[in-house]
Amino acid sequence: MNWLYLLALLGSIAGMVILDARFKVALFRRALSTVLMVGFGVAALIIVDFYAIEHAIFVRGESPYLLGIWLTPHIPLEEPIFLAFLSYCTLVIYGLLNRWVETRRGREGLAPNDSASEVQV
Repeated sequence: MNWLYLLALLGSIAGMVILDARFKVALFRRALSTVLMVGFGVAALIIVDFYAIEHAIFVRGESPYLLGIWLTPHIPLEEPIFLAFLSYCTLVIYGLLNRWVETRRGREGLAPNDSASEVQV
């Protein structure tokens, strides 16, 4: 069962890719920007991890669901994969919410940058 967490992460990433492919809000809209932002997100969150580990905010925990491969003494192999999922998920959700807002504005007769207070009734 030590592969279960990694399998869950990969399945979750696959689900986000399918959602993104359907609505084209991140990777399937702007591939390079998405890859760069996910990379930046992973790098920034790894830095936060190192800081938190150094200050004993995060501690090493054992789990039967981890592969047991450690990149550093406190960061398992699954950590950067989780951080990539977290970053990608954030981009997809932001894209979906942005699309939803734009769709609602279109239904209400607003231009994309108009506010509701400017609508003439």
